[in-house]
Amino acid sequence: MKLTRVALIALGLVAALPGTAMAASCFDLWYERNAIYDDNGYCFRTDLALEYFDNDDCWTRHPIFSRAEQRAIDAIVYEEKRRGCHVN
Repeated sequence: MKLTRVALIALGLVAALPGTAMAASCFDLWYERNAIYDDNGYCFRTDLALEYFDNDDCWTRHPIFSRAEQRAIDAIVYEEKRRGCHVN
C-alpha cells in the first residue's frame, strides 16, 4: 500500500509536473511532501505538521527514502520554490 501510494505520487509529480503545478495548492504540495516523510517514520516538530500527522509511530528525524520517493520530494520542492510557497 505504502509503495503504491509513493509510486503514484512520484509518477504523478514527475511525469505530469505541469498538470500538478496547475492543480495543486501550496498546502497540497506541502501535505504530499510531508506524507512521504510520515510514511518513512519522520518525527514532526511544527504545530501545523502535528495537526495533520501523528507522531505516535515516528522513529527518526533522518528518514531514508527510496529513489522514487526522493524524486517525488525533489519535484515537490522544486514546485514549492517555483511558486514561492511558504506553508509552514
